[in-house]
Amino acid sequence: MDLASLNAFIAIAETGSFSAAGERLHLTQPAISKRIASLEQQLNVRLFDRLGREVSLTEAGRALLPRAYQILNVLDDTRRALTNLNGEVSGRLTLATSHHIGLHRLPPLLRAFTRAHPQVALDIQFLDSEVAYEEILHGRAELAVITLAPETHAPVKAVAVWDDPLDFVAAPEHPLARSGAISLADVARHPAVFPGGNTFTHHIVSKLFAAEGLTPNIGMSTNYLETIKMMVSIGLAWSVLPRTMLDEQVARLPLPGIQLRRQLGYILHTERTLSNAAKAFMALLDAQRESLA
Repeated sequence: MDLASLNAFIAIAETGSFSAAGERLHLTQPAISKRIASLEQQLNVRLFDRLGREVSLTEAGRALLPRAYQILNVLDDTRRALTNLNGEVSGRLTLATSHHIGLHRLPPLLRAFTRAHPQVALDIQFLDSEVAYEEILHGRAELAVITLAPETHAPVKAVAVWDDPLDFVAAPEHPLARSGAISLADVARHPAVFPGGNTFTHHIVSKLFAAEGLTPNIGMSTNYLETIKMMVSIGLAWSVLPRTMLDEQVARLPLPGIQLRRQLGYILHTERTLSNAAKAFMALLDAQRESLA
């Protein structure tokens, strides 16, 4: 069982396509098919069912997938442990982050890191926070700087760095912005634009409405906060945005007694050996957290 075949197997399982797996691994589809045929021959089982263009894991494939992750993670962990012995901060650091944090929180830290450790090759992956969590869980990223889930379970560890207050907002000319005192029920009657239903921020806001027996009128959704701000600014809907994004384009809606906030920070897999580069970046994040305490 060779590593190239295992990588091909995982790529197909994740993408659901031989051609997409080939694009990810920079291989032709015949080369991918050859690796899977070799792996199936070695294991004497069929790993994928191919029905037209649809590709799905067989029972044997589903049994192999977590073990394939484990094998590759152990090898990566071994490489990092041996590389760390020389004490150098070098190599590749795979860092996952959300678009919002990557644009608004990380630039000063990334600038300081690259200046202090020029031998590190940064591989920054811009992903939704929920997807970044899965990247950490499966060992495809060393660190993720994201919106933290309300609860994080082992083997993932979460460390809060920034407190991020959230405000209800609308365009300055929106009826809600010109009504003076308003309630959550008033807000619920108007169309809203929200992050997708699978996002941590969506859950935070929906929980607030549910506690009041209300359901927000969500007409549109997108996971990009900059896009949400644009939609709000032109009067299409109200929304909830981080306070750091507020300016003259949007008006904060006064809702007495309501305080929403989320935590931004980093997560890591506690059972994997971190590279010296990851440890150095964590030190910067910890220093940032301490400076804000």
